Amino acid sequence: MKFLFIGLLTVLIAVIGKAQDFSEIAMPYNGDNEKAEVSQWVGPVKITIAYHSPDVHAPNGADRKGHIWGELVHYGFIDQGFGPSKSGPWRAGANESTTITFSHDVTIDGRQVKAGTYAMFLDLEKVGSSYWILSSNIGWGSFQYDPKYDINRIPTNAEDAAYTEWLTYGFDDRQTKSVNAYLQWELKRFPFKIEVPNVVQLYIGKMRTDLLGWAGFDPQNWSMAATYCASNKVNLDEALVWADRAISEPFRGATSGKADFTNYQAKAAVLNAMGRNAAADSIMEKAMHAEGADVFSVFLYCRTLLAQGKKDKALEISLYNQKKHPDEKCWTYVSLARSYAATGDKTNAVHNWEIAIANIPDDNLKKQRLSTFQAEVNKLKAQ
Repeated sequence: MKFLFIGLLTVLIAVIGKAQDFSEIAMPYNGDNEKAEVSQWVGPVKITIAYHSPDVHAPNGADRKGHIWGELVHYGFIDQGFGPSKSGPWRAGANESTTITFSHDVTIDGRQVKAGTYAMFLDLEKVGSSYWILSSNIGWGSFQYDPKYDINRIPTNAEDAAYTEWLTYGFDDRQTKSVNAYLQWELKRFPFKIEVPNVVQLYIGKMRTDLLGWAGFDPQNWSMAATYCASNKVNLDEALVWADRAISEPFRGATSGKADFTNYQAKAAVLNAMGRNAAADSIMEKAMHAEGADVFSVFLYCRTLLAQGKKDKALEISLYNQKKHPDEKCWTYVSLARSYAATGDKTNAVHNWEIAIANIPDDNLKKQRLSTFQAEVNKLKAQ
């Protein structure tokens, strides 16, 4: 009779816990393990972890510090005495299964993981590496865990962490093509790395789709897409078509292109990425006399030339910019100073720096610019 009562009580608790997600009235989560969710983007890829968050102190207030790992959270796989699974890992949270959702395909531990939602479990080991387990069977907790649904097992090592009362998931070490996800609770943390190696291609695919809609009516969007491809040296044939459409006709019969400095520069960037440098120089000759070839735009172009090691061309364009805008006393002279320095003409470089520094615009960035410019002058004089 005693065992029958315990069994019925266990089922009742399980039913109540499950009912919390389906009830038509608001009910607190079992054990006050609040539901939580955290998301992070890697480029256009959205990653979301949904979980229930227990705390170190039990619902009755008991302090479980020092009794979490290896006690409350069991080692390895155990029979929890409930549900079809007789050998399950920890559910990596509380109540419902912890899940992770990827909007696009990603790579984890060298293996591709398809877009979708997966249950997340943690195989905590006393010695050696522990393992994150992603399963295509969401189930409920790990009571229905079955290894045949595992799609990836990811080794992870426990790291010491700042005390964290509530079990928390997060993301850090955010790079352009990867991010680290982690679980942190009590004094431990378990990370794993998620990579999106094709993030550039995903962006380009999204741009291609966007340009078929309203975005395609604006020449600037075609230009920006072409520049992105040029910067990453990918999809260059299509990028050249996009640059031409920005200049001539973004959307036939609806909008006209703009033969301005920005769009010409985008086309030149694509041509340079293709190795067609002479054609790029010819396009930039047009750009220098087009609408939008203002002081600062040409200054930025000179900076690009210097970054590309084209110091003589940078000096030529800097002289042209100063001649065309004789009343501008800062940016044209900054460009001249840097170009002269790049060509080894220290005297003219210092002279132009002195003019530029004396004419820094009086705005909220003046102090910062003065410090930056003065540091360049001091470095030059010390040579």
